[in-house]
Amino acid sequence: MGPPMKHLLALDQGTTSSRAIVFDGDGRIRALAQKELQQSYPQPGWVEHDPMEIWRDQLDVAQQVLARAGLGAQDIAAIGITNQRETALLWDRSSGRPLHNAIVWQDRRTAEACARLKAGGAEPLVRQKTGLLLDPYFSATKLAWLLDHVPDARKRARRGELAFGTVDSWLVWNLTGGRLHVTDVTNASRTLLFDIHRGDWDEELLALFDIPREVLPRVVRSSAVLGETAPGLFDGPIALGGMAGDQQAALFGQACHDEGMAKNTYGTGCFLLMHTGTRPMPSKSGLITTCAAQTGAALEYALEGSVFIGGAVVQWLRDGLGLIRQAADIEPLAASVPDAGGVVFVPAFAGLGAPHWNPQARGTLVGLTRGTTAGHIARAALESIAFQSAELARAMQADCGRPLTELRVDGGAAANGLLLQFQADLLGVPVVRPRILETTALGAAYLAGLAAGVWKNRGEIAAHWAHERTFAPALPRMAAEAHMAEWQRAVRCTLTFAEKQTGA
Repeated sequence: MGPPMKHLLALDQGTTSSRAIVFDGDGRIRALAQKELQQSYPQPGWVEHDPMEIWRDQLDVAQQVLARAGLGAQDIAAIGITNQRETALLWDRSSGRPLHNAIVWQDRRTAEACARLKAGGAEPLVRQKTGLLLDPYFSATKLAWLLDHVPDARKRARRGELAFGTVDSWLVWNLTGGRLHVTDVTNASRTLLFDIHRGDWDEELLALFDIPREVLPRVVRSSAVLGETAPGLFDGPIALGGMAGDQQAALFGQACHDEGMAKNTYGTGCFLLMHTGTRPMPSKSGLITTCAAQTGAALEYALEGSVFIGGAVVQWLRDGLGLIRQAADIEPLAASVPDAGGVVFVPAFAGLGAPHWNPQARGTLVGLTRGTTAGHIARAALESIAFQSAELARAMQADCGRPLTELRVDGGAAANGLLLQFQADLLGVPVVRPRILETTALGAAYLAGLAAGVWKNRGEIAAHWAHERTFAPALPRMAAEAHMAEWQRAVRCTLTFAEKQTGA
């Protein structure tokens, strides 16, 4: 008999939960543990997390999942980390204590700062170097806000006393007892401070946002053995084998390794990514250019469209309106009516992301009549997720000049058959759901396993991918186009209202 099969521990720290999953060498789930993460809304448009809660919960579920799987540190080849990306944290290097709550990617407090930079003509430079737009979604203005609002933070940062990071950096710092302050290229590429062509922090961008370089982490590959866990966390040291932002991890977990392959993750938001190979593809359609997971010497890239409110609209129906008791109730409620009854829901609770990029936009519900029921609103909410994703797919095809042939999907809401069928109908291409929906965590496990030698190459990883169900388009194209036109009218209403609110 050969040696026992090595396992991978994936830490998946998301916007609404901290999770840990153990995968075996065939990419199958052995055990899972999860804790819901508390959200804090100090002011309208502000969203924060407690950094210590993130760390405590993530460590707790990691320890839990190993116990559930009946495994020890010696059975784990490596840990892979995936995370909510643009969320910004600042902490003291000597004590490891955070200086402020984490400012979450959804937070809009720096919208005015972004507007000032745009008015000053900074966006072309930012766009050329980072592939991103000037939007509060990304990390740089969040970090600048922290440096300006935490007492003495800017002075201390220049003296090298403070550390900035996205959630991946925070977890690695704590997992290694403060020995490693690193981030990978995928997370670095979401900060507005990273030149995606050179693969390094950029001095001109640091000056633009007034960020001292001393506060930044070292940038590493997404798949590489970085070090090992500190004593006392597990029953022995475990290698850290890699990390990637959640959407790039999902792209890797979906085996979208080749140019032109695309996936959509239906999570708190929705994120559609298409791999573009080793060349960054600039967008003319409101998308962003970003780094894909790096496993070798060469940088790789993707086009990305971001929807800020995807599955979060279901949470709002549950927690805000009380229309459902649990998220799974949305599908039967939506299916209780044959269609949305003319209701269109634009869930711009945190502004509109790609391709509109309007941080002032707010949610709009149009087409209501006396006959509108909870079922119609639920169906319109589900359809809003598909409409927003369809807009991204259209923009992506316009940018790359090639048709989408299929869309691989994952994330919690991908379990919803009604949503995926409507998505296929709007796109006019098959929507393919894999056997394992946990592709974000799976991608992190694959990246770590590749570094640790569990798999030799990407080909071995791709061989594990398998589909569970394919949703074929069933709606005539003319009807699909009519639906999209109705959606676009509702979006125009939302944008018009935003203009009036801001006096534009």
